[in-house]
Amino acid sequence: YKLWHANQAARYNILNGIKAPASGHWKHNPHSEDIDYQIESDYAGLMSPAMPNTASEISDKIGHIMNYGDGWYGGVFIGAMYSLAFTSGDMNFIVSEALKTIPKQSTFYQCIQDVITWHRKYPNDWHANWFELQKKWSSDIACADGIFRPFNIDAKLNSAYVVLGLLYGKGDFTKTLEISTRAGQDADCNPSSAGGVLGTVIGYDKIPAYWKMGLKEAEDIDFKYTTISLNKVYEIGLKHAIQNIEKNGGKVNGESISIVSQTPKAVKLEQGFPGIYPVNSVNIYKDAIKDLSFEFEGTGFILAGNADKKNENDKEYIFEAELWIDGKKVETAKIPTDFTTRRHELFWSYELPKGKHKVDIKVLNPDDRYRLNAGNYIVFSDKPVASLQGN
Repeated sequence: YKLWHANQAARYNILNGIKAPASGHWKHNPHSEDIDYQIESDYAGLMSPAMPNTASEISDKIGHIMNYGDGWYGGVFIGAMYSLAFTSGDMNFIVSEALKTIPKQSTFYQCIQDVITWHRKYPNDWHANWFELQKKWSSDIACADGIFRPFNIDAKLNSAYVVLGLLYGKGDFTKTLEISTRAGQDADCNPSSAGGVLGTVIGYDKIPAYWKMGLKEAEDIDFKYTTISLNKVYEIGLKHAIQNIEKNGGKVNGESISIVSQTPKAVKLEQGFPGIYPVNSVNIYKDAIKDLSFEFEGTGFILAGNADKKNENDKEYIFEAELWIDGKKVETAKIPTDFTTRRHELFWSYELPKGKHKVDIKVLNPDDRYRLNAGNYIVFSDKPVASLQGN
Protein backbone atom coordinates (compact mmCIF):
# COMPACT_ATOMS: atom_id res chain seq x y z
CA TYR A 1 0.00 0.00 0.00
CA LYS A 2 1.08 3.58 -0.58
CA LEU A 3 2.82 5.70 2.02
CA TRP A 4 4.20 9.22 2.02
CA HIS A 5 6.70 11.41 3.88
CA ALA A 6 8.14 10.04 7.17
CA ASN A 7 6.30 6.73 6.84
CA GLN A 8 7.60 6.11 3.32
CA ALA A 9 11.12 7.25 4.16
CA ALA A 10 11.11 4.84 7.11
CA ARG A 11 9.77 2.01 4.94
CA TYR A 12 12.56 2.60 2.43
CA ASN A 13 15.14 2.68 5.21
CA ILE A 14 13.92 -0.58 6.74
CA LEU A 15 13.81 -2.32 3.35
CA ASN A 16 17.38 -1.18 2.76
CA GLY A 17 18.89 -2.23 6.07
CA ILE A 18 18.39 0.85 8.26
CA LYS A 19 16.26 -0.51 11.09
CA ALA A 20 14.28 1.33 13.78
CA PRO A 21 14.89 3.64 15.51
CA ALA A 22 17.54 4.76 13.01
CA SER A 23 14.84 4.54 10.31
CA GLY A 24 13.15 7.59 11.84
CA HIS A 25 16.25 9.58 12.75
CA TRP A 26 16.61 12.94 11.05
CA LYS A 27 19.99 12.06 9.50
CA HIS A 28 18.38 9.13 7.67
CA ASN A 29 14.85 10.48 7.31
CA PRO A 30 14.40 14.05 5.98
CA HIS A 31 10.70 13.83 6.92
CA SER A 32 11.30 12.95 10.55
CA GLU A 33 9.58 16.12 11.78
CA ASP A 34 6.48 15.58 9.63
CA ILE A 35 3.05 14.75 10.99
CA ASP A 36 3.12 10.99 10.37
CA TYR A 37 3.24 9.52 13.88
CA GLN A 38 1.06 12.34 15.21
CA ILE A 39 -1.85 11.13 13.08
CA GLU A 40 -1.25 7.51 14.09
CA SER A 41 -0.76 7.89 17.85
CA ASP A 42 -4.41 7.94 19.00
CA TYR A 43 -4.19 4.28 19.99
CA ALA A 44 -1.42 4.94 22.54
CA GLY A 45 -3.65 7.24 24.58
CA LEU A 46 -6.85 5.26 24.09
CA MET A 47 -5.23 2.11 25.46
CA SER A 48 -3.68 4.09 28.35
CA PRO A 49 -6.61 5.87 30.04
CA ALA A 50 -5.33 8.27 32.74
CA MET A 51 -1.82 6.89 32.11
CA PRO A 52 -0.05 9.46 29.88
CA ASN A 53 3.43 8.21 30.76
CA THR A 54 2.50 4.70 29.70
CA ALA A 55 1.22 6.16 26.43
CA SER A 56 4.59 7.88 26.02
CA GLU A 57 6.44 4.60 26.56
CA ILE A 58 4.39 2.97 23.81
CA SER A 59 5.05 5.94 21.53
CA ASP A 60 8.77 5.65 22.16
CA LYS A 61 8.76 2.17 20.65
CA ILE A 62 6.46 2.86 17.72
CA GLY A 63 6.88 6.56 16.95
CA HIS A 64 10.63 6.34 16.44
CA ILE A 65 10.14 3.93 13.56
CA MET A 66 9.31 6.91 11.36
CA ASN A 67 9.81 10.11 13.38
CA TYR A 68 12.25 11.96 15.60
CA GLY A 69 12.25 15.17 17.64
CA ASP A 70 9.26 17.38 16.99
CA GLY A 71 7.80 14.71 14.71
CA TRP A 72 7.86 12.20 17.56
CA TYR A 73 6.65 14.78 20.08
CA GLY A 74 3.52 15.32 17.99
CA GLY A 75 2.51 11.71 18.65
CA VAL A 76 3.51 11.82 22.32
CA PHE A 77 1.41 14.97 22.82
CA ILE A 78 -1.68 13.69 20.99
CA GLY A 79 -1.43 10.37 22.86
CA ALA A 80 -1.21 12.21 26.18
CA MET A 81 -4.28 14.32 25.38
CA TYR A 82 -6.29 11.17 24.63
CA SER A 83 -5.07 9.61 27.87
CA LEU A 84 -6.00 12.66 29.94
CA ALA A 85 -9.34 13.04 28.16
CA PHE A 86 -10.54 10.14 30.30
CA THR A 87 -9.88 12.17 33.46
CA SER A 88 -11.27 15.64 32.84
CA GLY A 89 -13.78 17.66 30.86
CA ASP A 90 -11.65 20.81 31.12
CA MET A 91 -9.94 21.22 27.76
CA ASN A 92 -7.51 23.84 29.06
CA PHE A 93 -6.39 21.32 31.69
CA ILE A 94 -6.09 18.47 29.17
CA VAL A 95 -3.95 20.53 26.77
CA SER A 96 -1.71 22.00 29.47
CA GLU A 97 -1.21 18.70 31.30
CA ALA A 98 -0.50 16.81 28.07
CA LEU A 99 2.14 19.39 27.18
CA LYS A 100 4.02 18.41 30.36
CA THR A 101 5.03 15.21 28.54
CA ILE A 102 7.14 17.34 26.16
CA PRO A 103 10.53 18.84 27.16
CA LYS A 104 10.32 22.60 27.62
CA GLN A 105 13.56 23.11 25.65
CA SER A 106 12.00 21.71 22.46
CA THR A 107 10.54 23.86 19.71
CA PHE A 108 7.43 21.66 19.83
CA TYR A 109 6.76 22.67 23.43
CA GLN A 110 7.41 26.32 22.66
CA CYS A 111 4.98 26.31 19.73
CA ILE A 112 2.11 24.73 21.69
CA GLN A 113 2.81 26.95 24.71
CA ASP A 114 2.50 29.93 22.38
CA VAL A 115 -1.00 28.78 21.38
CA ILE A 116 -1.97 28.52 25.05
CA THR A 117 -0.53 31.98 25.78
CA TRP A 118 -2.24 33.55 22.78
CA HIS A 119 -5.50 31.87 23.79
CA ARG A 120 -5.31 33.81 27.04
CA LYS A 121 -4.56 37.00 25.09
CA TYR A 122 -7.28 36.43 22.45
CA PRO A 123 -9.82 34.25 24.30
CA ASN A 124 -12.60 34.82 21.77
CA ASP A 125 -10.67 35.25 18.52
CA TRP A 126 -9.07 32.11 17.11
CA HIS A 127 -8.20 34.00 13.93
CA ALA A 128 -5.83 36.27 15.89
CA ASN A 129 -4.17 33.23 17.46
CA TRP A 130 -3.89 31.58 14.04
CA PHE A 131 -2.27 34.72 12.61
CA GLU A 132 0.33 34.74 15.39
CA LEU A 133 1.09 31.10 14.53
CA GLN A 134 1.60 32.01 10.88
CA LYS A 135 4.02 34.78 11.73
CA LYS A 136 6.19 32.71 14.06
CA TRP A 137 5.83 29.01 13.22
CA SER A 138 4.60 28.54 9.64
CA SER A 139 7.95 28.15 7.81
CA ASP A 140 9.01 24.52 7.42
CA ILE A 141 12.76 23.98 7.77
CA ALA A 142 13.01 20.21 7.23
CA CYS A 143 10.51 18.68 4.77
CA ALA A 144 11.75 19.48 1.27
CA ASP A 145 8.18 19.51 -0.07
CA GLY A 146 7.31 22.46 2.20
CA ILE A 147 10.47 24.56 2.35
CA PHE A 148 9.85 28.02 0.86
CA ARG A 149 6.33 26.85 -0.08
CA PRO A 150 2.85 27.23 1.48
CA PHE A 151 2.66 23.44 2.08
CA ASN A 152 3.49 22.46 5.66
CA ILE A 153 2.97 19.14 7.45
CA ASP A 154 5.43 19.87 10.25
CA ALA A 155 4.12 18.20 13.41
CA LYS A 156 4.28 21.16 15.76
CA LEU A 157 2.33 23.51 13.49
CA ASN A 158 -0.38 20.96 12.82
CA SER A 159 -0.54 20.03 16.51
CA ALA A 160 -1.03 23.73 17.14
CA TYR A 161 -4.04 23.66 14.82
CA VAL A 162 -5.45 20.71 16.78
CA VAL A 163 -5.07 22.69 20.01
CA LEU A 164 -6.59 25.74 18.34
CA GLY A 165 -9.78 23.77 17.67
CA LEU A 166 -9.87 22.21 21.13
CA LEU A 167 -9.42 25.49 23.02
CA TYR A 168 -11.64 27.72 20.92
CA GLY A 169 -14.24 25.04 20.22
CA LYS A 170 -15.24 25.21 23.90
CA GLY A 171 -16.65 21.71 23.95
CA ASP A 172 -18.80 22.20 20.83
CA PHE A 173 -17.99 19.23 18.61
CA THR A 174 -18.86 20.88 15.29
CA LYS A 175 -17.12 24.14 16.14
CA THR A 176 -13.99 22.26 17.24
CA LEU A 177 -13.81 20.41 13.92
CA GLU A 178 -14.53 23.58 11.96
CA ILE A 179 -11.71 25.58 13.55
CA SER A 180 -9.10 22.82 13.20
CA THR A 181 -10.16 22.35 9.58
CA ARG A 182 -10.18 26.03 8.67
CA ALA A 183 -6.74 26.51 10.22
CA GLY A 184 -5.43 24.66 7.16
CA GLN A 185 -2.47 22.45 6.15
CA ASP A 186 -3.25 18.82 7.09
CA ALA A 187 -6.89 19.78 7.36
CA ASP A 188 -8.35 16.27 7.43
CA CYS A 189 -6.01 14.81 10.05
CA ASN A 190 -6.05 17.81 12.40
CA PRO A 191 -9.84 17.90 12.92
CA SER A 192 -9.78 14.11 13.21
CA SER A 193 -7.34 14.39 16.12
CA ALA A 194 -9.30 17.23 17.71
CA GLY A 195 -12.58 15.36 17.29
CA GLY A 196 -11.05 12.20 18.71
CA VAL A 197 -9.83 13.91 21.88
CA LEU A 198 -13.12 15.77 22.40
CA GLY A 199 -15.09 12.61 21.58
CA THR A 200 -13.18 10.79 24.32
CA VAL A 201 -14.15 13.55 26.76
CA ILE A 202 -17.87 13.64 25.98
CA GLY A 203 -18.39 9.98 25.02
CA TYR A 204 -19.78 8.38 21.88
CA ASP A 205 -23.44 9.02 22.74
CA LYS A 206 -22.92 12.78 22.95
CA ILE A 207 -21.21 13.11 19.58
CA PRO A 208 -23.80 14.82 17.36
CA ALA A 209 -25.70 12.39 15.13
CA TYR A 210 -24.63 14.38 12.06
CA TRP A 211 -21.01 13.25 12.56
CA LYS A 212 -21.95 9.59 12.96
CA MET A 213 -24.02 9.24 9.80
CA GLY A 214 -23.09 6.06 7.93
CA LEU A 215 -20.80 4.81 10.69
CA LYS A 216 -22.96 1.83 11.70
CA GLU A 217 -23.14 0.67 8.10
CA ALA A 218 -19.33 0.80 7.82
CA GLU A 219 -18.35 -0.89 11.07
CA ASP A 220 -18.12 -4.40 9.61
CA ILE A 221 -16.22 -3.39 6.47
CA ASP A 222 -12.55 -4.37 6.54
CA PHE A 223 -10.03 -1.59 6.14
CA LYS A 224 -8.22 -1.69 2.81
CA TYR A 225 -5.31 -4.15 2.68
CA THR A 226 -6.43 -5.73 5.99
CA THR A 227 -8.90 -8.21 7.45
CA ILE A 228 -9.72 -5.82 10.31
CA SER A 229 -12.97 -3.88 10.53
CA LEU A 230 -13.97 -1.07 12.89
CA ASN A 231 -15.81 -3.55 15.10
CA LYS A 232 -12.63 -5.63 15.35
CA VAL A 233 -10.68 -2.49 16.15
CA TYR A 234 -13.08 -1.76 19.01
CA GLU A 235 -12.52 -5.26 20.42
CA ILE A 236 -8.74 -5.11 20.04
CA GLY A 237 -8.58 -1.62 21.55
CA LEU A 238 -10.61 -2.62 24.60
CA LYS A 239 -8.53 -5.77 25.09
CA HIS A 240 -5.28 -3.84 24.94
CA ALA A 241 -6.59 -1.12 27.26
CA ILE A 242 -7.59 -3.68 29.89
CA GLN A 243 -4.23 -5.44 29.61
CA ASN A 244 -2.44 -2.09 29.87
CA ILE A 245 -4.45 -1.04 32.93
CA GLU A 246 -3.67 -4.29 34.73
CA LYS A 247 -0.01 -4.16 33.71
CA ASN A 248 0.27 -0.72 35.33
CA GLY A 249 -1.28 -1.55 38.69
CA GLY A 250 -4.99 -1.23 37.90
CA LYS A 251 -7.65 -3.84 38.55
CA VAL A 252 -10.47 -5.21 36.41
CA ASN A 253 -13.41 -6.92 38.08
CA GLY A 254 -16.21 -7.51 35.60
CA GLU A 255 -17.66 -4.12 34.67
CA SER A 256 -15.67 -2.45 37.44
CA ILE A 257 -12.27 -1.05 36.45
CA SER A 258 -9.87 0.84 38.71
CA ILE A 259 -6.93 2.70 37.20
CA VAL A 260 -3.75 3.97 38.83
CA SER A 261 -3.58 7.45 37.33
CA GLN A 262 -0.25 9.03 36.40
CA THR A 263 1.15 12.55 36.65
CA PRO A 264 2.57 13.52 33.24
CA LYS A 265 6.35 13.45 32.97
CA ALA A 266 8.47 14.87 30.18
CA VAL A 267 10.03 12.40 27.77
CA LYS A 268 13.67 12.68 26.71
CA LEU A 269 14.87 15.76 24.86
CA GLU A 270 15.71 15.30 21.19
CA GLN A 271 15.78 17.99 18.53
CA GLY A 272 16.12 17.18 14.85
CA PHE A 273 18.11 19.27 12.36
CA PRO A 274 20.03 21.24 15.03
CA GLY A 275 21.58 24.42 13.65
CA ILE A 276 20.46 23.52 10.13
CA TYR A 277 18.42 26.06 8.16
CA PRO A 278 17.25 26.21 4.53
CA VAL A 279 18.66 29.22 2.72
CA ASN A 280 18.00 28.59 -0.98
CA SER A 281 16.03 26.48 -3.43
CA VAL A 282 17.45 25.81 -6.89
CA ASN A 283 15.41 24.29 -9.72
CA ILE A 284 17.11 21.70 -11.94
CA TYR A 285 14.23 19.65 -13.40
CA LYS A 286 16.14 17.25 -15.62
CA ASP A 287 14.61 14.00 -16.85
CA ALA A 288 16.43 10.74 -17.53
CA ILE A 289 19.70 11.77 -15.96
CA LYS A 290 22.74 9.54 -16.22
CA ASP A 291 24.88 11.93 -14.24
CA LEU A 292 24.29 15.26 -12.55
CA SER A 293 26.54 17.87 -10.99
CA PHE A 294 25.89 21.08 -9.10
CA GLU A 295 27.67 23.37 -6.68
CA PHE A 296 26.37 25.17 -3.61
CA GLU A 297 27.59 27.17 -0.64
CA GLY A 298 26.38 26.12 2.79
CA THR A 299 26.38 23.17 5.19
CA GLY A 300 24.10 20.70 3.40
CA PHE A 301 21.55 19.96 0.70
CA ILE A 302 18.63 17.74 -0.26
CA LEU A 303 17.85 16.81 -3.87
CA ALA A 304 14.29 16.00 -4.89
CA GLY A 305 13.50 13.59 -7.69
CA ASN A 306 12.02 10.24 -8.66
CA ALA A 307 12.40 7.16 -10.83
CA ASP A 308 9.72 6.07 -13.27
CA LYS A 309 8.94 3.84 -16.26
CA LYS A 310 8.51 5.20 -19.76
CA ASN A 311 6.06 2.38 -20.50
CA GLU A 312 3.70 1.54 -17.67
CA ASN A 313 3.51 -2.08 -18.89
CA ASP A 314 7.21 -2.67 -18.23
CA LYS A 315 8.24 -4.37 -15.01
CA GLU A 316 9.60 -2.28 -12.16
CA TYR A 317 13.27 -1.34 -12.09
CA ILE A 318 15.78 -0.30 -9.44
CA PHE A 319 18.39 2.29 -10.34
CA GLU A 320 21.69 2.33 -8.50
CA ALA A 321 23.36 5.69 -8.15
CA GLU A 322 26.37 7.11 -6.33
CA LEU A 323 26.58 10.36 -4.40
CA TRP A 324 29.94 12.11 -4.48
CA ILE A 325 30.65 15.27 -2.47
CA ASP A 326 33.83 17.25 -3.04
CA GLY A 327 35.38 14.34 -4.90
CA LYS A 328 34.64 11.71 -2.25
CA LYS A 329 32.07 8.94 -2.60
CA VAL A 330 29.50 9.24 0.20
CA GLU A 331 26.80 6.75 -0.67
CA THR A 332 25.49 4.23 -3.18
CA ALA A 333 21.68 4.21 -3.17
CA LYS A 334 18.98 2.05 -4.70
CA ILE A 335 16.22 4.14 -6.30
CA PRO A 336 13.19 2.02 -7.30
CA THR A 337 10.55 2.97 -9.86
CA ASP A 338 7.98 1.15 -7.70
CA PHE A 339 5.97 3.79 -5.82
CA THR A 340 5.50 1.64 -2.72
CA THR A 341 9.23 1.05 -2.25
CA ARG A 342 10.47 4.37 -3.64
CA ARG A 343 13.16 6.56 -2.15
CA HIS A 344 11.38 9.78 -1.18
CA GLU A 345 14.28 12.03 -2.23
CA LEU A 346 17.27 11.19 -4.38
CA PHE A 347 20.06 12.29 -2.04
CA TRP A 348 20.78 14.51 0.94
CA SER A 349 23.64 15.39 3.26
CA TYR A 350 23.69 17.56 6.37
CA GLU A 351 26.42 18.85 8.71
CA LEU A 352 29.01 19.52 6.03
CA PRO A 353 31.71 22.10 6.80
CA LYS A 354 30.34 25.54 5.98
CA GLY A 355 31.60 26.62 2.58
CA LYS A 356 31.50 25.76 -1.11
CA HIS A 357 30.74 22.17 -2.11
CA LYS A 358 30.42 20.20 -5.34
CA VAL A 359 27.88 17.38 -5.70
CA ASP A 360 28.13 14.66 -8.35
CA ILE A 361 25.45 12.03 -8.97
CA LYS A 362 26.52 9.02 -11.05
CA VAL A 363 23.94 6.50 -12.30
CA LEU A 364 25.55 3.07 -12.38
CA ASN A 365 22.92 1.16 -14.36
CA PRO A 366 21.06 3.48 -16.76
CA ASP A 367 18.35 1.84 -18.87
CA ASP A 368 16.60 3.65 -21.71
CA ARG A 369 13.26 2.10 -20.70
CA TYR A 370 13.36 3.96 -17.40
CA ARG A 371 14.08 7.47 -16.18
CA LEU A 372 15.80 8.90 -13.14
CA ASN A 373 14.53 12.45 -12.81
CA ALA A 374 15.94 15.33 -10.75
CA GLY A 375 13.77 18.12 -9.38
CA ASN A 376 15.00 20.97 -7.22
CA TYR A 377 17.56 21.02 -4.45
CA ILE A 378 17.43 22.86 -1.15
CA VAL A 379 20.60 24.38 0.30
CA PHE A 380 21.10 24.48 4.08
CA SER A 381 23.39 26.59 6.23
CA ASP A 382 24.01 27.38 9.89
CA LYS A 383 21.82 30.48 10.06
CA PRO A 384 18.27 31.12 8.74
CA VAL A 385 17.53 33.55 5.96
CA ALA A 386 15.53 36.62 6.93
CA SER A 387 12.12 35.12 6.02
CA LEU A 388 12.72 32.21 8.43
CA GLN A 389 14.10 34.19 11.38
CA GLY A 390 10.84 33.74 13.33
CA ASN A 391 11.01 29.93 13.26
